[in-house]
Order: sequence, then C-alpha cells, then structure tokens
Amino acid sequence: MRLLKKRICIIGSGVAGLHLAYALRNDFDITVIERQSADQIRRGRIMSTQVHFGPTRNRETRFNVPKWGEQPLIESIHITIGNQKLFVGKLKEPALSVDQRLYYWHSINDLVDKGVTFRLEKVDKEGVEVLINEFDLVIDCTGKNGPLLPFSIEEDLSPFKTPQRKCIVGYFTGIKANTPLGVGVTVLPEVGEMFEIPAVTEQGPATILFIMAIPKSDLDVFKGIKRAEEFTLKMRNTVQQFFPEIYNRIDGKNFALCDKNSFLQTALTPVVRKPYLMFKNKLVVGCGDSVFLNDPITGQGCNLSSYCAEQLYETLIEYKDSKWDLETGESYWSRTKQYVKEVTEWTNAMTKPLPEHVVQLLLRGAQEQVKANEIAEWFANPTKAYEAFTSTTTIH
Repeated sequence: MRLLKKRICIIGSGVAGLHLAYALRNDFDITVIERQSADQIRRGRIMSTQVHFGPTRNRETRFNVPKWGEQPLIESIHITIGNQKLFVGKLKEPALSVDQRLYYWHSINDLVDKGVTFRLEKVDKEGVEVLINEFDLVIDCTGKNGPLLPFSIEEDLSPFKTPQRKCIVGYFTGIKANTPLGVGVTVLPEVGEMFEIPAVTEQGPATILFIMAIPKSDLDVFKGIKRAEEFTLKMRNTVQQFFPEIYNRIDGKNFALCDKNSFLQTALTPVVRKPYLMFKNKLVVGCGDSVFLNDPITGQGCNLSSYCAEQLYETLIEYKDSKWDLETGESYWSRTKQYVKEVTEWTNAMTKPLPEHVVQLLLRGAQEQVKANEIAEWFANPTKAYEAFTSTTTIH
C-alpha cells in the first residue's frame, strides 16, 4: 500500500517559495498560495531587483528550474569609489539577472504544468491558522512585508530600528552596457550607492539603475515622485550629477523605462528571525525574506532565499518519515544559522562607512587582478566577504 505524501503549503511565490516548490514537488504534495495570478505578476509593478549568482544558478539547475536560453551573462563586478573607478573583478561563475515579474510568471506556469497546485488567496493571520490545520506543514515565504506568525527576532543580527537606505529602482533602455558585462557598484561615501545591473526583460536586454540613498542625503531626492515620466527625468538628472561615467553611456533619445510599471521606491528595516515555531503543537517554518530580511546593499536577498530553501529541503527530506516537530525546526535553523549570520553581518557592515582595512583591500584590488577577482567573488560567496570584513589584519 502506497503511503499518502505529506501535504505542504507554501505561502508566497517569490524565490524562496518557487525554489522550495521545485525542490519538494517530487517527494510531497505541494500547494502554493499567492495573492496574485501569474499574469497579474507579469503585468504588475516590479517588486525588487535580483542578481542570481553562480551558487543560486547551480541550485536552479539541481532542482530543474527553467533555463533562460542564450542570455548575455554577468561576468564581472565593476567597483568605483567616489569618482574613481578602481577595478573590474571577474566572477568565477557567471551570474544572471531576470526581471522577476518574468521569472515568477514563467516559473509559476511551469510548476502548474508539473502538477503543483496554486491557489489564489490573500492569507491573513486568521487564515494562516486554518492552513496550519489543513496541511502537514505550512512554510511562510511571504517576503519583505514580514511573516504571518510571530517568529522571534534574533536581536544580535537585527541592530537597526529604521531603514538604512531609500531604495530607488528603475529598469531602463537606452544605456550602453559596460564592458566586460557586469554589475557596476559605485560607493559615494556619506551619500549612498548606485548599482548598475544588466538584466533580461520581456522587451529584451535592459539596464537596472538601483540607487541606495542614505536617508536625508543629497541622493535622497525622489520623494513624492509617482509617475513614470517624472521618475525618468529625475533619474537622468541624478545620474548626470552623481554618476557621470554612467551618464556618458546614456543615449538621450532612447533613455526610458522599459514599461510604466518598471520603477519602484521603497525602504525596509532589515530584521532576522528564528525561522521556526510551534503553533498549537504543529511546526511552522519561515524561509526567505519573511524571516531573513537583509538590506539590499549586498544583493543577497534572492541568493540567501535560495540557499535557505535548499537547506529546508534537505531538512524535510531527512525527517521525511518522522513527525515534523521542534527537532525538525531546530535542525533547519542549525543548518542555516552560520550562513545567515555571515551574510547579515557583512550586509549590515556595508550600510556603514567602510572600515579602513577594507578600503585598503579595495585599493589593492586596483593594483592586483587576483585581488580584484577575490573581491568580486564576495557577492557570489558572502562567507569570503564576511571573513574580509571581520578580519582586523590585512594580509600583505
């Protein structure tokens, strides 16, 4: 007699929810609950930016997430401090950025074809109690808005009470790509940062301009802008004033948002929570931004979500034939805790002025290509960044 598969409910279809659905679908009966249909997501407003670095792309291969065909891959990280370009570091494995509206739409349709159930519902705190009774396990992947259940805050990893940056994002056409194709990181001390990201969109290749403005600084100038035309004009003027190297690659006639919904302004307070709790004697877990919310400054959101989804998959497979309880939750947390700590502490440090020994490392990157490549690799392997930031001695 075949045993019935355990039933798992995943709330939310961001990277954490989708990667879990792909990973778990062969072993369990999976239902994903999302408040928007795939088509609504595709036609809607951008919600963030995402660069999937090598380890995340390898997990996508492992769990048979759809490929994106022959796309121009991100090979490098360009580092600029102030108005001085320091170096271009080469990534060991190429990265890829896909407009997440397209990524989510494509993945949801593919999962439906593969037999995963999707339910259109907006889940509130009362609704989640009903789901906990209905399923063997509920996984909260609700993202940046915070979890549906009171997962306890890890105070030592959550030092901020207010947002450290205003996030101003637009997907644009009419910018000549940098060469070699890479993510541009410009740090303006005491003002903020600009990330320039080559991305794949429904309309073809585009460039994401992602300003992270320190609140009330000279870069924090987008307040009150609601319309696409206003946003485009303000971005162009801001780039001209603060990021002349990018401005020189703008084609004035063709510089425009990819579509009327391809811009965003947001600000979030980073907070890390313990990703499991018992609710009426049943285990509930969280995955991705709902429990591990970092500042976007290091580009780790989707990569950390994907990492934690894989660790949760491994945990649930290990405990597949036993009751999922406190021990299962503790096992998941112990698998993820060190990595979450390293990513979070590096990210939190990046929101503050760079330590002197890190500045010296960056200057060395300008002299030595090997060092430049090591620094580029921080974004794909945050453990290396954590080691560099927490080491007080610079190795000569």
